[in-house]
Amino acid sequence: MEIRIRSRFSALSICAVLALAGFAMLASGMPHVGWIAWPALALTLLGVRDLFQTRHSIRRNYPILGNLRFFFEFIRPELRQYIVESDTEAKPFSRNQRSVVYQRAKKELDKVPFGTQLDLYEAGNEWITHSIAAAPVQPHDFRVPVGGSGCALPYSASVFNISAMSFGALSANAILALNRGARDGGFAHDTGEGGISRYHRENGGDLIWEVGSGYFGCRSPEGRFDPQRFAQEARQPQVKMIEIKLSQGAKPGHGGVLPAAKVSAEIAKARGVPPRVDCISPATHGEFSTPIGLLEFITRLRELSGGKPVGFKLCIGHPWEFFAIAKAMRASGVTPDFIVVDGAEGGTGAAPAEFVDHVGMPLQEGLLLVHNTLVGLNLRERIRIGASGKVISAFDIARTLAIGANWCNSARGFMFALGCVQAQHCHLDTCPSGVATQDPLRMRAIVVPNKAERVASFHRNTLKALAELIAAAGLTHPSQLRPHHIVQRVSHNDVRLLSEVLPFVKPGSLLEGERTGSYPHRAYETWWPKARAESFQPA
Repeated sequence: MEIRIRSRFSALSICAVLALAGFAMLASGMPHVGWIAWPALALTLLGVRDLFQTRHSIRRNYPILGNLRFFFEFIRPELRQYIVESDTEAKPFSRNQRSVVYQRAKKELDKVPFGTQLDLYEAGNEWITHSIAAAPVQPHDFRVPVGGSGCALPYSASVFNISAMSFGALSANAILALNRGARDGGFAHDTGEGGISRYHRENGGDLIWEVGSGYFGCRSPEGRFDPQRFAQEARQPQVKMIEIKLSQGAKPGHGGVLPAAKVSAEIAKARGVPPRVDCISPATHGEFSTPIGLLEFITRLRELSGGKPVGFKLCIGHPWEFFAIAKAMRASGVTPDFIVVDGAEGGTGAAPAEFVDHVGMPLQEGLLLVHNTLVGLNLRERIRIGASGKVISAFDIARTLAIGANWCNSARGFMFALGCVQAQHCHLDTCPSGVATQDPLRMRAIVVPNKAERVASFHRNTLKALAELIAAAGLTHPSQLRPHHIVQRVSHNDVRLLSEVLPFVKPGSLLEGERTGSYPHRAYETWWPKARAESFQPA
């Protein structure tokens, strides 16, 4: 169900008018109709209070009317699932997942009564195995060192960070709150491909600078990569890592267009493009066209940045293309410092429906392919792997790390922490919570100090829950998680460890396959011999 409100302040305006009219009637000696002045005045005062309170963005944007959401949530908390979930055919988040985000962001009790709300005998359900000899719960600031031997400035990354969301897709206040929360919580904020804006810089939180095919922020007037502009930005102390975006999960293989009407002077300055002109992000990069070329570009960016970790992000498509990159690593001896695998579950502000539903490999399969390939080449210890795609809860993180990732990124989780209600108006510039809009009146709903605290709190409490999960499993650090720690129900009467359900390869098995012709999986048997370091096209 979608409710359209032509004027966000209509209820407040009507109540104010009724209050004035009611008092006028009372003064004219008409108490039988003038009584309406008192309830109208009460509602008007409530609306004024809503406008100036700093806790709830919906009430700031929809005075009086916004209280209905919290009223229904108060009398029946499970309605939160329906209040924040719009009609969509996409797989919804569970009530527990969504509620826990809000509770952890607001520092409320994140415990659930009445036991499990899942059908434990439904195929696909998963759980982490626990130990009788549970380990002590460790301090939960879990870190991952990123940066190989070629890095003069390696980075110690949190295992949970803010995924790529650009200024332009998100409002200025949303960027300010996210970055301040990242600063306060000691984790990283991915800029998205829209460049580094003054809102990213203002609070000084750690940045992962995403460089997309539009080269926004390091772009020449002709739209090419500008090495001088890149070096100037990349050497800023706030920038900790450089991420080359090859593709994203929500619309892999599809370029982006920010319409001219949304390219404000501020967005144009951040992206290095003319204002009020369509801002086009091509589907492919112009600085390289081969796997070897990609690795040469990585080396170039590492040198220009002064030795910071450089990697790339992609949603896996043709398997032979990633195999070609892996072969280029062997041929050149050059490896990225990290690879971020974005699953097809990943979200976006706008994408064609067919791309959202039918293009790109899901996170589990994409992560497995990348992890297994690096293991099979004995390169896994040299390259860190990040993962993104509907990762929200501590269990999501634990499961993703167990099957091969070193850290996780989340977009939706941190948007929920900001107050996103999934109205799905991101592309219309009418976001009711002020998160995904450039309308200054709507974005004022986000009070930066308040929302930044929620961002940091969501991160902190999620990692605290992760610490408790791994302690229950008898472990002391998330890096110790393995596929045999996660159990999956495959049918009503059959459960298996992920190590039995999913295909994992042995170290060096691809090298062995090249010698013997016997590969560990049919995908490698079919495509590995045809992949070429010199081209993304198979032989």
